[in-house]
Amino acid sequence: MIQIKYNIYIDESMIQYKGIRSAKPGGQNVNKVSSGIHLKYDLYKHGYPDWFIIKIKKIANRSITETGILNIKAVSHRTQHRNKKEALRRMVELFVKAAKRNKKRIKTKTPLKAHAKRIEDKKIKSQKKRLRKPPKLND
Repeated sequence: MIQIKYNIYIDESMIQYKGIRSAKPGGQNVNKVSSGIHLKYDLYKHGYPDWFIIKIKKIANRSITETGILNIKAVSHRTQHRNKKEALRRMVELFVKAAKRNKKRIKTKTPLKAHAKRIEDKKIKSQKKRLRKPPKLND
């Protein structure tokens, strides 16, 4: 088990790995050996919190099917072992990113001094503009 947070973990025994042929580095070896890895993991079987499921779907929307299966394809390395490690690393990275909860922003009021200064500045500007106008002639 890989612990992500106190109630979020990855059960390694439930991860399904399947070897696939990769169209990446490897020369002639690529045509003969299934060095790529296709990782599958069912998110709904483990009872993760709803907020986590929603966030992970938002982050990896194309990698998760409607039935809640996470699909990760790793074909960047020449060996199956390294691709397996890469797929697991990307899965853990995805889980860590989804498990991180943003802090709620606390609204702050403008300080009374700042408000008073703004009002005073408005009065001064208004006075300047009033003084620019030509005087009114009353009959």
